[in-house]
Amino acid sequence: MLNVETQVEAPEAIQVLVERFDADVIDVPGGSARIRLESGGDAWDVLIAGGSAELQAAEQRLAADCLLTAKPDTWREIASDIRGGMTAFRRGGLHVRRNLHLGIGFLAATSGMTEPGRLRFDSVRTKKATVSTLSAGTGEPVVCIHGLGGTKASFLPTVAALADRHRVIALDLPGFGESDKPIAAAYDAPYFANSVTALMDELGLESAHIIGNSLGGRVGIELGLLHSERVRKLALLSPAVAWLRDRPLKRLLQLPLPRLGLIQPTPRFIAEPIVRRIVPGGDRGWVAAGVDEFLRCYLTPRGRAAFYEAARNIYLDEPNGDDGFWTRLGGLECDTLFVWGRSDTLVPIAFMKHVERTLPRARHVELDCGHVPQLERPIQTHAAIRELLATD
Repeated sequence: MLNVETQVEAPEAIQVLVERFDADVIDVPGGSARIRLESGGDAWDVLIAGGSAELQAAEQRLAADCLLTAKPDTWREIASDIRGGMTAFRRGGLHVRRNLHLGIGFLAATSGMTEPGRLRFDSVRTKKATVSTLSAGTGEPVVCIHGLGGTKASFLPTVAALADRHRVIALDLPGFGESDKPIAAAYDAPYFANSVTALMDELGLESAHIIGNSLGGRVGIELGLLHSERVRKLALLSPAVAWLRDRPLKRLLQLPLPRLGLIQPTPRFIAEPIVRRIVPGGDRGWVAAGVDEFLRCYLTPRGRAAFYEAARNIYLDEPNGDDGFWTRLGGLECDTLFVWGRSDTLVPIAFMKHVERTLPRARHVELDCGHVPQLERPIQTHAAIRELLATD
């Protein structure tokens, strides 16, 4: 449904997009949103509420939930491209800031696509929490699990790369993105693994291929160990693994600690510049949008509490002993691919030799990248994943 105020002279391409709005494929937290579209120095707001979209001149005095910026030619290309602008977004012609969930959701909702397997966003109520997902494609299911501080949006290139042959589902783990953030949750690998199987139950998936990056890779390993019957193949991209060297803060972090994230003052004007300085390229392209996603959660008390607890559990992951990570890793039975970044400072490639010794059946790929291979080296990463999924 479209309502266009007569005094607004929006470009035809933008009007075409909003005319195609389909509320069934976008999940709008809270039920309403203001999405700002900028083109050639002009701006228009799309107000989404009650399943409809209304286009009007931008109310600059009102903050937009999401900002999409492109040149007029790019907007015309997006309006005529049935793939809904994702090509323009991937090559950098369309910039999405503040909220990738809403921005990419808007592209999905205005793509004009109606066939099965179109890109869509959903909230799925499970036994553990309400979980936010994006999905596309048909075929054997693939579940993608993001890293610490990330969201499902970090797997947009993976969804695009694999959806021609698979039903690809990327989720926000509980505590992150648009998913619930329960205060009392453990936020450790078993909790997250059980949250993924709870989502699979609701989606009717008996089993699936699993792709995990960083924390998501650690969750994928836990899925393979705790729920081996639910995991077909594993692709682990710079997975978080248990430290082998001394952890000086181990004893302190094992003590019952208050959930500091709930009471910690975290003004955006202080936090944002720090994060963008720490993250290389934090003010440009994909990385800038990823930082937006991190800040959107971290600047909320529940998001901070989940982040700190998940980080603490990664740090405390016990390496040795009967229940230690490296002891248990040898019991992983499914076909497994590890992708390592030669410039990864968070999970150094030196861990590869320990995995080779512990899990000799696994495959390994080394790439010239850092900690997020699917964003930094998407062609090589997805070629390796395709090869894994195609083999018997």
